[in-house]
Amino acid sequence: MTSSEPSTQQPASRRIAEELRRRIRDGEIPAGEKLPSERVLAEEYGAARNTAREAVRLLAEQGLVTAKHGRGVFVREPQKLFRFGSDRYSIKNRETGLTPFRLEAQRQGKTPRIDVLYIERETPPLDVAERLGVASAEQSVVHRENHYFADDEPVQIVSTYLRWDEAQGTLLMQPKTGKDGIYGRLEDLGHVMTRVRDEISARMPTPEEARFLQLLPGVPVLEVLHTSLDQDLQPFEVSRYVHRADQTGLLYELPVE
Repeated sequence: MTSSEPSTQQPASRRIAEELRRRIRDGEIPAGEKLPSERVLAEEYGAARNTAREAVRLLAEQGLVTAKHGRGVFVREPQKLFRFGSDRYSIKNRETGLTPFRLEAQRQGKTPRIDVLYIERETPPLDVAERLGVASAEQSVVHRENHYFADDEPVQIVSTYLRWDEAQGTLLMQPKTGKDGIYGRLEDLGHVMTRVRDEISARMPTPEEARFLQLLPGVPVLEVLHTSLDQDLQPFEVSRYVHRADQTGLLYELPVE
């Protein structure tokens, strides 16, 4: 048996999973390599095939392995993180004419795609109404719902809310708002972004989010509730970002005041 003396405190399947996880971590079973079959694992660890199968299932839940139909179970390749930093709205980056997501994807050699699902006038969620300073019981906002992809892999969901009385009749109601995106059109309306406020939390995904983001069981999402403030420190845009936590990092460098 490959594993060390078993503990009576754990089921055999969990002990096998922990040993396989150690072997993956230490590079004994490298990324991209196929795991031994259930039969081989059962023989190696002196266990039943059902026990070996459960151990592999535990590894899959932890995102360490993935099953490929008809081929077997393979150690997952490490995923490079999309890192969205505190400079993502900087003038330097905005002068490229690319949105923060497109710029980050370009830096990683990936092809970005943004699908605009819908643009509708709506009654805002309460947290959005409070931050945007609009009525919570009226159709006071325009809601733009977007899905983001990198090399056709789903990466994030973005729900953007703008004041209806400003957005109506403008390009903000169209899927394509121009080279410099919605922030360029909001500048046309007199809102120059000078400060942002991001509220970050981790949570488990809704069924719809898990389905779109293709999340493995147990993988959480990062939610960023972003508020843009203009030159008068007035809020003019609120966006809710839902990122898959296994592929996204947030980097902030802030002055100490």
